[in-house]
Amino acid sequence: MSKIALFFPGQGAQHVGMGQRLAAQYPKARELYERAAPILGFDLAKLCFEGPAAELDSTIISQPALFVTSLAALEKLRADNPEVVLGCEIAAGLSLGEYTALVFASAMSFEDALRVVKRRGEAMQAAADATPSGMVSILLLDPAQVEQICKEASAHGPIQIANYLCPGNLVVSGENAACERAAELATAAGGKAIPLAVAGAFHTNIMKPADEALAEVLSEVEIRSPEIPVVSNVDAQTHSDPEEIRQLLIRQVINPVRWEDSINLMLAEGCTDFYEVGPGKVLKGLLKRISRKTACTTINDSFDETGGI
Repeated sequence: MSKIALFFPGQGAQHVGMGQRLAAQYPKARELYERAAPILGFDLAKLCFEGPAAELDSTIISQPALFVTSLAALEKLRADNPEVVLGCEIAAGLSLGEYTALVFASAMSFEDALRVVKRRGEAMQAAADATPSGMVSILLLDPAQVEQICKEASAHGPIQIANYLCPGNLVVSGENAACERAAELATAAGGKAIPLAVAGAFHTNIMKPADEALAEVLSEVEIRSPEIPVVSNVDAQTHSDPEEIRQLLIRQVINPVRWEDSINLMLAEGCTDFYEVGPGKVLKGLLKRISRKTACTTINDSFDETGGI
């Protein structure tokens, strides 16, 4: 018997125009943008639908934008295929997407989670502004090779693995000079290095001030035991205790994202049908690298017969 899993994208999946068709066709999706505006203090729908891209791509805007748009895509799935939503047995989200998963699992309210996501984006941007830093995707090398690259590149500044995405796809984060050196070393080792268009070294100690700001805002919101298991990015495990979830969300900002382990946990739990809910199809691609034959449907702005691109 098939077991359904939902997962939600993280920062980087945003694009101008996202959510516009969802809001036009699904009243409950449109309502999410309307509820978001007074909490955020700006017209999120206008930025998502019309841009400009430079503003939408900023950490402060992209995090709440992806959070709300992913939940708008969930309303499409809920309207068109309610049996999928009702039958879902486990959820996960990549970095920021973990908040979307927790709202889906009724562990946090939409409004509370949006307030936290807003503060998260602001705090991470501030930490990035304080230390010029970035992230580099390293392809075709294994974790041991990338660890050694980070060790050598650390002579130029702090750097570490930030995302374990799938076999042959890791992301390192660090100060700019260290990232540049890591890219050179990766290329020399036969890998491929792609600098990412992000504000700073997410999921490292460079984000340390952000976790303190996040702890403050998380202390003000209610977290409940999820109605279905949600996989944590920090340890690739599920947690039911609200206080454990709160602490893991704080730690997530400075700890590596263990996405490959998270997917392997879901597969080990018997998940056979995955749905990527939100902009893009990055998570579908990562899943195919981990388990090539596992089915995955994307739920976003596409309105073709298959429900995804």
